[in-house]
Amino acid sequence: MKIKKILIANRGEIAVRIIRACRELGIKNVAIYSDDDSNALHVKLADESYHIGPSNAKESYLDQNKIIEVAKKSGADAIHPGYGFLSENAEFVERCERSSIIFIGPKSETMRSSGDKMAIKQLAKSLGIPVVPASDGILDDVEKAAEFAREFGYPVLLKSAFGGGGRGIRLVQNEEQLRQEFELTTMEAKASYGRAAMFVEKYFPRIRHIEFQLIRDMHGNGRYLFERECSIQRRYQKLIELAPSPVIDEETRHKIGSMIVKLADALDYINAGTVEFIRDENSGNLYLIEINSRLQVEHPVTEMISNKDLLKLQISIAAGNEIPFKQEDLKINGFAIECRINAEDPFNDFAPSYGKVNDVIIPHGPGIRVDTYLYPSCTVSSYYDSLIAKIISWGNTFEESRKRMINALNEFYIDGIITTVPLHKFIMNEEAFVKGDISTDYITRYNIIKRLEDGRRDNIKMYKDVIASACMINIMYEGRGKRIGVERWKESGRFLRSFGYGI
Repeated sequence: MKIKKILIANRGEIAVRIIRACRELGIKNVAIYSDDDSNALHVKLADESYHIGPSNAKESYLDQNKIIEVAKKSGADAIHPGYGFLSENAEFVERCERSSIIFIGPKSETMRSSGDKMAIKQLAKSLGIPVVPASDGILDDVEKAAEFAREFGYPVLLKSAFGGGGRGIRLVQNEEQLRQEFELTTMEAKASYGRAAMFVEKYFPRIRHIEFQLIRDMHGNGRYLFERECSIQRRYQKLIELAPSPVIDEETRHKIGSMIVKLADALDYINAGTVEFIRDENSGNLYLIEINSRLQVEHPVTEMISNKDLLKLQISIAAGNEIPFKQEDLKINGFAIECRINAEDPFNDFAPSYGKVNDVIIPHGPGIRVDTYLYPSCTVSSYYDSLIAKIISWGNTFEESRKRMINALNEFYIDGIITTVPLHKFIMNEEAFVKGDISTDYITRYNIIKRLEDGRRDNIKMYKDVIASACMINIMYEGRGKRIGVERWKESGRFLRSFGYGI
C-alpha cells in the first residue's frame, strides 16, 4: 500500500519533525491546532492545517472525535500520533482501525498488551528476560501490598500498572508510609489514567535507566537499534540522554537486543517501540520494567549513532514495507548526547516560564542538531508540556560530543522566557558526568541544583565590574540624548548570558 497523506495528531517540535519526514518522502501532511497554537511553527509548515478546538488539550489534541473527523475531511489515509497525547491510547488506535485510517504505530490489541506492565513482565519472564522482582498480579488492597513489601524488604516502589512519565510512583520507606501512600497513589493513578492497578516492586538504591530501541515490520522482521542511557533525571523526568550507554558492552547489547526482538515476536509488535530496563549498579544486572509503544522523545540520539531515520522507518513500516536492512548491517557510529530544553526556571524550583519569545538564535555547527518549534515572536503556551527544544550533539567520541554540546548550549539564545539551558551547561562540565558516574539519583547525589545556584551567585559577584560597566554604557548613551537605554540593557544582558552568567 502507499500512504499519500498523514494527519499529525500532535504539536510542537515532534509535529515539525514529522512534517519534515513527510516532505522527504513526498507525502502530504495535515496539521491540527488549538487556539493557542494558531501561529505555531507546525501550522506554518504544514501542507494543510485545521483548527481543532480550545487551548485545553482535552478539547483539542485529546478529542478523538474531532481528530478522526478532520482526518476524513482532509482525506488523510494515515495518522501519526507523535508522543504524548493519544500516542499510547488503544481506544484511539481502534477507532482509526474501524475508520480504515492507518495508525502509524502498533495495533490496538498489541498496544493494550504492551501497556499492561504486569502482563509484559509475565511474558518477559516466560521468555527468559530478567524482570524486576515485583508482586504477582494487581494488588486490590493495602494488606496484600504490605505482604509483598515485607517479602522484598523496605524500601520498595509502589507503582501503577498503567501509564508512565513518573506519575503514579511512590518510594516507600516503611509499612506505615505504605499504608498512607497506597490510597494517594491509587487516587493519582485514577486521575491520570482513569483506572488504578497497583503493584509493589523491589527498590534498588542506585540504578541506571537504559532503554533499547525496537522496530518490527508486518513481515515478522524485528531489529534493535542499540540502546540509550536516560539516567540523568529529575523527579522521574528525563533531562539528558546518551547513546550508546557507556556501561553496556557488545556482548550484553547483543544478548538483550536479541531478547527484545523475541518479545516483539511474541506480541506481534508492529512499528517502533522502546523496551526499558534498569541496571542495578551493585550487580550490573539489567531488569526489564516496561515497553513504550511509541516513538520516544529521545529518539534523535539513536538516529545519530545508527544513521537511520526512525520517522521514515515508521511510515514505511506502516505502509507495509519490509525493514530495508538486516541486524548485522547495523553498526554503532560515534556517540550522541541529547539535552531536553524546558521552559522552566532551574533557579526557582523549576517554575514554568511561558509567554512570547522575543528573539531566538538556534545553534549550528558540526555534529549539532536542534529539534524545536521556536522562532522569533512565537509564543510558549502554558497549556502544554514545557519541552521547547532538544539539542542533540554527535561526535566520534563522548568527549567530542560533550564539547560540541557545550558550544551549542552557549550559542542557544532565547529572549523572553526562562529555560533550563544553565542547568545543562553546568552538567556538561560537572566532574561526575564527565567521568560517566551517573545514575537516576545523579541530580540529588551530587547536589546539582544547589551547586548550580551557588555558581550563579559567584558569577554575579565575580562580574560585578562588568555589570557596573554595562550601567555606565547605558548612562553614557542616555546622556547623549539617545533614547536607547532599554536596548543597551538588553545587549549587555545578552553578552553576559552568552558566557553563562545568569543575570
